[in-house]
Amino acid sequence: MADDEHHLQESPVESVLENLVEKIHRHDSSSSSSSDSDDDKKSPLSPSMKNKVFRLFGREKPVYKVLGGGKPADVLLWRNKKISGGILGTATAVWILFELMEYHLLALVCHFLIVALAVLFLWSNATMFINKSPPRIPEFYIPEEPVVQVASALTIEINRAFSILREIASGRDLKKFLSVIAGLWVLSIVGSWCNFLTLFYIAFVLLHTVPVMYEKYEDQVDAFSEKAWIEIKKQYAVFDAKVLSKFPRGPLKDKKV
Repeated sequence: MADDEHHLQESPVESVLENLVEKIHRHDSSSSSSSDSDDDKKSPLSPSMKNKVFRLFGREKPVYKVLGGGKPADVLLWRNKKISGGILGTATAVWILFELMEYHLLALVCHFLIVALAVLFLWSNATMFINKSPPRIPEFYIPEEPVVQVASALTIEINRAFSILREIASGRDLKKFLSVIAGLWVLSIVGSWCNFLTLFYIAFVLLHTVPVMYEKYEDQVDAFSEKAWIEIKKQYAVFDAKVLSKFPRGPLKDKKV
């Protein structure tokens, strides 16, 4: 009887403990299921978030592919530092020679030919005096295939530029027309500050520095350009509403009855 009374006294306590344990297990299972469901909801959004990342000029390819890949991209992105440094150093030496020292192209070509002919003449006479046989001067010639490829590429790019200018002049896109006019105006101002050689050298240096720096700090530049692009779009919307909307878009068409 004592055992039965003791069992009856402990049973309410045990039942309360069992209820608490069951509630804890239910809470853990519900929280784990909710976290799993949240993960399932977040997982399909991650690819879309990645696709919505803002890239400068709306590019979808890496910088290496945008530059065309191959050896030109390797040079511009400093994949081979010796070749890139050598090309940039040669361009700097040419700019210093013609711009700072005020050397002229015709004088440079003539002086180079004088030195080359003098060296070859002395070398051939010294060889004949020592070996008693005329030396064989190496032949120099320009291969035809690379010249044809360069000329073909230049022709394609020039024709493409002419077609773009023709499309802009047709008056179909007022935004593109105004942007080109503004760009040419800025370029004319920069051209009045310096001559063509200095302008070409500045463009050459920028082409060898800006892509590699952009590739290194790509995320920071894209984030800043996104904010700037949003602000430009807001200002253009205001300008369009106040100014551009008052201009006629094109010839009026006859209304159909």
